[in-house]
Formats: sequence, C-alpha cells, structure tokens
Amino acid sequence: MNANSMEAFCTKKCRPCEGGMERLSHEDAVESLMQLKGWRINEDGLRLEKQWLVTRFMAGIDFINRVAEVSEAEGHHPEIHLTGFRHVWIEIWTHAVGGLTENDFILAAKIDQLPVDLKAIGGS
Repeated sequence: MNANSMEAFCTKKCRPCEGGMERLSHEDAVESLMQLKGWRINEDGLRLEKQWLVTRFMAGIDFINRVAEVSEAEGHHPEIHLTGFRHVWIEIWTHAVGGLTENDFILAAKIDQLPVDLKAIGGS
C-alpha cells in the first residue's frame, strides 16, 4: 500500500461479503491499519476499534447517526457504543469471515471523514 491508501479507501465501495471474500492476513491488516488515524486492531487481531470523546451527549448521537448513514450506504455495519454519555466506541469486522477484510478499512476511512464535535484534551 502507498501513502495515498487512506484516500484510496475512501474512494472504494464495500463489496458484498457473503462468500468469496477472504480474511486479511495479520500482516496485511497491520499494513492497512497504518493508513488510518487512531484505529487499532483488537487483542485477538480480528476487529478494528476506535474511541472518541465528544463534547456532549447529543454530539455523540449526531456522530452515531452519521456513522449509521455511511454504514448503511456501504452495506457494512459496525458495532457502535455510546457510554458515559460522551464516549463513542466503534468496532468493525466482517462477520461473514470472522475477521478483517478490506471492507473494514474502507468503512473506517469513511468514518474518519465524518464531522465529530470532540472534547478538547484538558478541557472541561
């Protein structure tokens, strides 16, 4: 992958994953991860995860709604959590293969393009 991979992910569309799609090797997943900001591969190596601290409850709801719209348009749906009123946590993986595929990185890159009202570090 090259330095323009995040932009390349954003220009792609998630492919239907029922059959015919293979899970990425750990090496390929790590290489793809380097193109994203703030995402990590979870401990079992099968999911992407990212967390956001938003300014207020409704900022989290607004962000979640934007994520839902992008996810529905892509036909690829993440686990979305809102805890503690302002902590948004998203997990992405391809259920049909039980791990990571290119679709997961496409969706993560598109989520990163969405506006989100983040709480400043050290702010009140």
